Amino acid sequence: MDVSSEMIHALLPVYLVVGLGASTLAVGFIEGIAEATAAITKVFSGALSDRLGKRKLLAATGYGMAALTKPVFPLAHTVGWLVAARFIDRVGKGIRGAPRDALIADIAPPGIRGAAFGLRQALDTVGAFAGPLLAIALMWATADSFRFVFWIAVLPAAGAFLLIVFAVREPARPPATGERRLPLSRAELARLPAAYWWVVAVAAVFTLARFSEAFLILRAQQAGLAIVLVPAVLVLMNVVYAVSAYPAGLLADRMDRGRLLSFGLLCLIVADMILAASSGLAGIAVGVALWGLHMGLTQGLLSTLVADTAPADLRGTAFGMFNLVCGVTMLAASVLAGALWDMCGPGATFLAGALLAIASLVGLNRLQGRFGIATGRGR
Repeated sequence: MDVSSEMIHALLPVYLVVGLGASTLAVGFIEGIAEATAAITKVFSGALSDRLGKRKLLAATGYGMAALTKPVFPLAHTVGWLVAARFIDRVGKGIRGAPRDALIADIAPPGIRGAAFGLRQALDTVGAFAGPLLAIALMWATADSFRFVFWIAVLPAAGAFLLIVFAVREPARPPATGERRLPLSRAELARLPAAYWWVVAVAAVFTLARFSEAFLILRAQQAGLAIVLVPAVLVLMNVVYAVSAYPAGLLADRMDRGRLLSFGLLCLIVADMILAASSGLAGIAVGVALWGLHMGLTQGLLSTLVADTAPADLRGTAFGMFNLVCGVTMLAASVLAGALWDMCGPGATFLAGALLAIASLVGLNRLQGRFGIATGRGR
């Protein structure tokens, strides 16, 4: 599914701006709303997976919805149709996201949970750079035919749906006893410990300090990258992301997790500063690579911390709440980035990201001592 989605996502920002005449502010709204939609949906799908004790059913439903929306992208002739397709696609992502992560947490032994989520993040990201690579090849072969690339993206999406339906096996769960719980009730949410909410708060501030990768694509194109090579931005970012995610997961099982998060945030600060100041493609490439390193160091680690701090029978709900907060924050960050870009240019957008990341680092360092359990070594 990542191959399919990233073939489209790598081209969609430029297609919206160049092909359909949308503004960068509109791109920010579209990307932010898309991610926020996915995050809101994850709350309910995660809670439902806890209530039903069924993870695979919901995950397969989400993958199926995403596969069904893919043909809309090549058929759409207006921004409205693309927004609708992106919206439904992200609903599918939201439905599958929390149950899938909870399923991984159910299967992975606690002592290597960091490595398990690091591996999942790495394999996700292999698809995320294979998709843009394929998009580059197809754009070159078809003289920049966006719609042809979008049609080809339908095929791996269908393959992903068939794979989860016929190949994935859910482990047996103990039969439910007593009255079925309502995972989103106040009583159940109160069972989520303070350490879990600290992880959610840290993730929210992290997300506010970064925005949609669509702005990396627009930054490279604004610096002179040819349209046929625009997907190379996501290829570079995701190669670094994939290569670093699994080693970061191994480190998370062996060292202080707060330090690892801090280092990832430092990488984001440096990336934003370079992207704000650089005028050439070489500098942009360095900034994009550091952005990918930041993702590899932090994203799997944050999922590991959610799994560590949430009760086993509330993991779906915990991942759902975690993704809700991150998605709403991504909406705010992306809209702010688009508005700053339109009013002040790309330098201001990335400079604002760096300042927010610095504030995040200060807050993280102050909170580590208070909730050491969340940043301790893996168990």
